[in-house]
Amino acid sequence: MATLLRAVPRLAGPAAWRRPVCGLWCRTGQDPGRWVGRRTPTLKEKPAGTETEKFQMVYRFDAIRAFGYLSQLKVAQTALTLLALPPGLYWYSHGLVTLGSLCFAGGIAGFALAMLCWMSHFFRRLVGILYVNEAGTVLRVAHLTFWGRRQDTDWPVAEVVPMMESRDRPQELFVRIQQYSGKQTFYLTLRYGRILDRERFTQVFGMLDTLK
Repeated sequence: MATLLRAVPRLAGPAAWRRPVCGLWCRTGQDPGRWVGRRTPTLKEKPAGTETEKFQMVYRFDAIRAFGYLSQLKVAQTALTLLALPPGLYWYSHGLVTLGSLCFAGGIAGFALAMLCWMSHFFRRLVGILYVNEAGTVLRVAHLTFWGRRQDTDWPVAEVVPMMESRDRPQELFVRIQQYSGKQTFYLTLRYGRILDRERFTQVFGMLDTLK
């Protein structure tokens, strides 16, 4: 995973944030309500009163777009692999392919499906962008869906477990962000991601004095 992260080129400067990439991860300025592209993000668990609030970006992981493309590619590849099974069964019933070839194709399809489930489980929990509202009471987590698209999830800051209370260390490749209720868990990388507003980030997750 670390090798994959190093292979994804970093996008330098705020201008790169405004490049339209399928309307998923591009926005103009700091207003979370204005999007560049055709699709708007899906909002999940949105507290009342956050529709008109302004959010400040505090963390960004530029490689999330590459992971989104990879997730979409994996979904397409798995679908094509599974669609090849019915013709294989038909050809086997007519003696056009051997049982070994059919089992081999079934094994590939099963492996592709298992890999899709594993990758989707991780990608859906990987943090792309973090926002905090002006009042500092709501944390907005931008992450991927099963289909590789963007989804926003809002958490009350009071429910976020500070990193000093977590068993993870900031130097690790991935750090968990959790709620006290334990409903959801996301992963962010401080090694490859960028903290854009350290003051607001610290207000949510606590001091990061040990982070280099």
